[in-house]
Amino acid sequence: MSNENKLKHLEFLHNTINRMSANSFIIKGWVITLLSAIFVLADKQTNQNYIYLIFIVVPVFWYLNAYFLLQERKFRSLYNDVRIKKENEIDFSMNVSSYKNGKNKIKKCFWASSIWPLYIFLFIIALIVTLDFNSNKITILFSTIFK
Repeated sequence: MSNENKLKHLEFLHNTINRMSANSFIIKGWVITLLSAIFVLADKQTNQNYIYLIFIVVPVFWYLNAYFLLQERKFRSLYNDVRIKKENEIDFSMNVSSYKNGKNKIKKCFWASSIWPLYIFLFIIALIVTLDFNSNKITILFSTIFK
């Protein structure tokens, strides 16, 4: 008896999991890029209110990152279910709406060890920059870090 359908379904799921993981990685890169751009815009003497955009950008990207991790976890759960199915039970379903328990909750994903350290660190940096932005300390800090 051939397992072609099962293997193909697992391949579909594996590719989807890889896409979710790649999206999460790209989001982390984008948030760092956007924060760098905000720091540069705010460092110019044109309008220092740009610095407050950080407090919008970080939570939005934190949510997006948690969302993609949630989707990845749901597809991993589906993958595990398909893995133990028999060949004649394979229906090529990609529906993950029934996987809402345990680790498959958005709150759990927000505080996943692969996500929260980055965003907490970014919030701390944002607070430091915002509190010290009007002083020369931040200029000295940036010139020390980026030399």
